[in-house]
Amino acid sequence: MIESDRLILRGWEERDYAPFAAINADPEVMTHLDGPMDRAKSDAMIERIRAQHAEQGHCLWAVERKADGALLGFCGLRRGGHEGSPVDDVLEIGWRLARAAWGQGYAREAAQASLDWAWQNLDDARIVAWTVPANTRSWGLMLRLGMEHRPELDFEHPGFPPDHPLRQHVVYVIDRPG
Repeated sequence: MIESDRLILRGWEERDYAPFAAINADPEVMTHLDGPMDRAKSDAMIERIRAQHAEQGHCLWAVERKADGALLGFCGLRRGGHEGSPVDDVLEIGWRLARAAWGQGYAREAAQASLDWAWQNLDDARIVAWTVPANTRSWGLMLRLGMEHRPELDFEHPGFPPDHPLRQHVVYVIDRPG
């Protein structure tokens, strides 16, 4: 669907289930996402993403490395957010890559390709991303993509209790180029 120099961002296929489950089972990958996910939850996540793609025409696409066809994780766009928060019903960019793919520029390459696709194919005036303050790798990428922290949009994630370390989320925004 989308090609960059080293990557293909595409719809999910049956061959993606097992490697994605391995990514989601890695405690380090899932540190800022409430811990490892079992195979059933990982498979259900792919099913939700596939349904979203069918409904919206975009999703958190599978990221495949061109050189060897390996699934590196996901990156893409989804419309959603968290009900009652400042990011309810917005266009979000998100990513999750296997630990072995970290530090090689894949996340930035995939995210930039996703942003470029959005500006060419969607009418949204802005795209947002969010994470927990401790996830410096993620919000660091947001900054490298040209996103700006918007403290007035920061929110408490409704899926976590008030004292949970993953409750507080910071929000970054990029506006449509001019």
